Formats: sequence, C-alpha cells, structure tokens
Amino acid sequence: MKNNLLFDFTVDKTTKTVYVNKEFTADISLVWDAFTKQEILDQWWAPKPWASRTKTMNFEVGGKRFYAMVSPEGEEHWSLQKYTSISPKSNFKMLNAFADKEEHPDLPGSDWDLNFSEKDGITKVSISIYNDSLDRMEKMIEMGFKEGFTATLGSLETLLAGLS
Repeated sequence: MKNNLLFDFTVDKTTKTVYVNKEFTADISLVWDAFTKQEILDQWWAPKPWASRTKTMNFEVGGKRFYAMVSPEGEEHWSLQKYTSISPKSNFKMLNAFADKEEHPDLPGSDWDLNFSEKDGITKVSISIYNDSLDRMEKMIEMGFKEGFTATLGSLETLLAGLS
C-alpha cells in the first residue's frame, strides 16, 4: 500500500455535500468493477469487522442494490442504492438511503456522484455526496461516516493490491 496516494475528505456545510477523493494503484477497469460488481463490493463495502452482504443488485439505470452491513454478532443495517445514471468506467450516480429489512427506504437519502479517471496506472475516484438537509448530513457525520468510509476505502485499497 502506497502512502503517497491522494486521499481527502471534505465536508462543505454550505452546499450540504461531502467530497471524497481517493487514488488507487490499479487500472480503471478493476476499480470500476470494485464499485459496480456485487461479488467484489461485498468484499470491501463495510468497515471491518463488519461485512457487506448484498441481497439483490442490478447495476443499470433504474436498477438497485439492496444490502446489509452485518456486524460479527449478526446485527444488520440495511441500505438501498438506486442507480440514476451510468457512463461506463467514468461515472455513475445513485440515491443512497438507509432502509428496513423489507427494503423500505428511510428517505431522504443522499445523492452520490462517483467519477473515475486514470493516469499512469493510478485511478482516482472522486465522490460527492449531496444531502437535502444540513441536519441529515451532520447526523451522517456524527454517526461516524468519515471514519467508517475511510476504513472501508482502506479495505478496498488492500483488496485491489491483491487483485492487481
């Protein structure tokens, strides 16, 4: 794992948006697959020791991913991601919301815009997460989103090193 790769996490309260930029030592196809294929997502999309378990996923515009983050004790926190736009290997957008185990979303969620670019074997992922309300964004941060997502992206970095 290289320590000189870009990682920044910025909270902009005026726009109710969280910005995350992260570089990976992997080609763009592999990083794209890691964000868009269930079998890879479930290997990293949860801060350890939690695990990600996808119940359904259909990566296409209008499709969705319904998954749970599962604690070692079996506690489940469900989320629903609805894909609203896909430009293969460069961008996708989704609505992300917590949900109950019956797939009923706890709205409003947040709008995620993920951009992928590659230069010299380094793939950069730029994520903006827009929230309808400042209260929702602040609650997300208070619940440990920064620490959890940072750890999760670290897991992806480790996984990609093994897959490259």
